[in-house]
Formats: sequence, structure tokens, C-alpha cells
Amino acid sequence: QVQLVESGGGVVQAGGSLRLSCAASGSIFSTDTMGWYRQAPGKQRELVAASTSGGRLNYADSVKGRFTISRDNAKNTVALQMNSLKPEDTAVYYCNVLRAPGYYSGRSYSTSVNYWGQGTQVTVSS
Repeated sequence: QVQLVESGGGVVQAGGSLRLSCAASGSIFSTDTMGWYRQAPGKQRELVAASTSGGRLNYADSVKGRFTISRDNAKNTVALQMNSLKPEDTAVYYCNVLRAPGYYSGRSYSTSVNYWGQGTQVTVSS
């Protein structure tokens, strides 16, 4: 079982920076996608950034050029550096691990599995 614990949220003024970190316990495989989602009040959860197994980095258009995702497979961690924050970045940010179907460490996964952290609040004041 995978458990994800986020840290680094808080309150910051517009234009400021925050760094979110996520530590994963349990088995994380290099083929897993690790990423960050966010959910603002009254809105659906949306993808912010993701690091795929092939080393591809995906970003939401709204954060391109401002946010950077980084992943350390040896430490089972993923981080999100957020610069030039805007009030519209205010949301609860969730760490995510997506495991594709396959056979991993003696266990078969017939469907994709999503693991989620508990979320960390980011508030950007204007």
C-alpha cells in the first residue's frame, strides 16, 4: 500500500513562492506517474503537474513557466516549486501516484490505481 504525505503549504502574497513536498511510503516504481493536483472551492480537482515514467513533465497551461515539478526516485519523493504565485492558485494541493496496470513486485494490477495524499492548503493573498 502506498501512503503519501504532503508538506509545504501555507499563506503567501501574490508574486511569492512556495515549495510543496510529498514523501511516499510503500513501494513506488519508476513506471509510476507522480504528480500534483489541486482543487479550489467549488471547482473540480485538476492536474497541475506530473512526472511520468519516461521522464516526461506535463504542466497545466495555467502554471507553465511558473511551477516546476521534480522527482527523486531513490527517495520516493516529488516536489512542486511554485513561483510567481497568483490568487487564482489558491487551492488544496494533492500529491498523486498513478500506477498503470501491470505486475509489480509480486503483485498484479489489472486496472490503474490512484493513490492520494491528504492535501495541503495553499493560499495566495492579493
